Amino acid sequence: METALLDRSSVHDPFPRIFEDGVRAAWPICLGYLPIGLAFGVLAQKGGLSPFEIGLMSLLVFAGSSQFIAVSMMGAGAGLPAVVMTTFLVNFRHFLMSSALAVHLRGMGKGWISLFAYGVTDESFAMNLTRFQDGNWDWKRALVMNQTANAAWFGSTVLGGLGGTFLPAGAFGMDFALMAMFLCLLVFQLRGVFHAVTALLSAACAVVLALLIAGSGHIVAASLLGATLGLALKKFFSRGKGEERS
Repeated sequence: METALLDRSSVHDPFPRIFEDGVRAAWPICLGYLPIGLAFGVLAQKGGLSPFEIGLMSLLVFAGSSQFIAVSMMGAGAGLPAVVMTTFLVNFRHFLMSSALAVHLRGMGKGWISLFAYGVTDESFAMNLTRFQDGNWDWKRALVMNQTANAAWFGSTVLGGLGGTFLPAGAFGMDFALMAMFLCLLVFQLRGVFHAVTALLSAACAVVLALLIAGSGHIVAASLLGATLGLALKKFFSRGKGEERS
């Protein structure tokens, strides 16, 4: 019912209004992408990629953490299979994010869904999911937001590649910008005790697994394990409260 209402309201809204809402929602993400994109462009340029190759990578991959990892691995002399497998594992979380968003995208054509899926990132997922849950959002505005963020990422990475000779990789704290952005996104998604506990469990699992598993596989494993433990705790305490009432 909620999705149908959103679809009907979006039909009557003029495109300029939809576009304006999507761009307004995207501008905080764009501001966050600017320093990170510049940092990536600098690192990629120093790793031997041309501005054209940097832009092409941003268009085809559009995944900040994976692009940083890929450039670092290529700079270290890693082979193509290792780079592809590592970036695939890091991006595996997109399956989970897409599943969470799918319930809000019923009725979309396959072409629009493909374009929407292309623009799903950690940041756009967090923003779109929050707005969908508030009931004041539809797929058209979400699509505009995704592609606006994509354009900002593409432009900032190319700009960083062009100015890589003059902008050191660690300037202005850009090496910390990616971590800071993820922390901010995490804080905005903490809606209760179980969300906070799940985040702490995932962090603890990541630290332990990083000592046991080589490469980036511990990221996916920690995410799945932390979410599973958080869900198990929530069900356990919910069951306990139910027994007390009875």
